[in-house]
Amino acid sequence: MANIENQKFIALDISVKNYLSWVLDVKLHLSAKKLRHTIDEDNAVSNDERATALIFLRHHIDDGLKYEYLTVENPLELWQNLNDRLEHLKAVVLSKALNDWSQLRFQDFKMVSEYNCTLFKIVS
Repeated sequence: MANIENQKFIALDISVKNYLSWVLDVKLHLSAKKLRHTIDEDNAVSNDERATALIFLRHHIDDGLKYEYLTVENPLELWQNLNDRLEHLKAVVLSKALNDWSQLRFQDFKMVSEYNCTLFKIVS
């Protein structure tokens, strides 16, 4: 089936390596579309808003994840299911970043730009 709308950003990969950036992208895009409240607790959402947000979320996840959550018809429920499944990654990423930061040395890089690139990856 052809995409009705082009993806606004990279979809959540089944390997979930891009989960943290995906969460930020989703929140920003839903805010821009005035649909952020659809993934918040205790929300009063119309059926149109719910459907639009669910379509947007499903459009930006990997097909494997899409099939796994095929029966979910509420964007809040989908958001919470993904969050429950993947929230632990924040702790993993933080500990890796702290380790990388402690071992970062300027002398290990041939060029300042390589050092800066690595530094910004750790910071982000």
